[in-house]
Amino acid sequence: MKRREFITLLGGAATAWPLAARAQQAARQRRVGILLAFAESDDEYQGRVAAFRQEIRRLGWPEESLRIDERWPADDMKRVRADASELINLKPDAILVGGRRALSVLQEQTRSIPVVFAGITDPVEQGVVTSLARPGGNVTGFSTFELSVFGKMLETLKQMAPSCTRVALVFNPDNASGVLVSRIFETIAAPLAMEATLIAVQNPGQIERAIESFARERNGGLLFAPDVTVYIHRQLVIAQVARQRVPAIYADPVMVKAGGLMSYGPDRLDMFRRAASYIDRILRGEKPGDLPVQQPTKFELVINLKTAKTLGLDVPPTLLARADEVIE
Repeated sequence: MKRREFITLLGGAATAWPLAARAQQAARQRRVGILLAFAESDDEYQGRVAAFRQEIRRLGWPEESLRIDERWPADDMKRVRADASELINLKPDAILVGGRRALSVLQEQTRSIPVVFAGITDPVEQGVVTSLARPGGNVTGFSTFELSVFGKMLETLKQMAPSCTRVALVFNPDNASGVLVSRIFETIAAPLAMEATLIAVQNPGQIERAIESFARERNGGLLFAPDVTVYIHRQLVIAQVARQRVPAIYADPVMVKAGGLMSYGPDRLDMFRRAASYIDRILRGEKPGDLPVQQPTKFELVINLKTAKTLGLDVPPTLLARADEVIE
């Protein structure tokens, strides 16, 4: 063989080797776990997961190259722990998690698998990450609320029901975000001349009794902190609030769609779409600790006019003008 032919052949082989390696790497199916502390029958969260799936496919991960394993343990901590262990044993490249308690379980069980959360209140204050800019470790994601947003929620409730002079925060003491809000609740209620009360609930019976007890005095309003227990039992919550004729504001628009008066909070579908972008970046080699925790970019005010009418409330035109969605 002539020297020139040998060099050409050698050069061609050298070029082919990295191409073959890249093709082999591309052919390897990657794996992502999803752990949600919600029921699989929950249409609202199914829609959020669908938004995530649609976005991750759009970013270049078709089904043949990315397997997604979902676990829906609902609000059962025993199942949350078991499902978390099961996902970790599958050795996924990353895990998407929804729910503060589910995130805590993952943090207990793995410090190596990248975890992206979608919907945690003030993750620095809760000790989930060391800082928003550089979270460090194996966890990053998208927060739902800064504590200042709860002041905005109270202002909106006062606009809707100006006669409110008393307000209660309904929260679950097992939920770190609810406890966090409870510590500042009196401070944010004071400028609005509203007497602040804390209502800690952990189960449906406590929810019913607490709302009934609070409603015995007039001119009261309720603010519901974001919580899985309240979310799962939303039909009971909405029915009891309506029965006691108390104006209330919620952190999630699903409560208003179920018959609640109003909600103010981040666009949850947008949050799950944005979470897909972080999973994509991790799959392509970036470290979760280098990806800054992102704050919500879209907030939504949702008002249920039928519920307002039932409560005898005239919705101020200024609120209607601000509303992103009005349910009639």
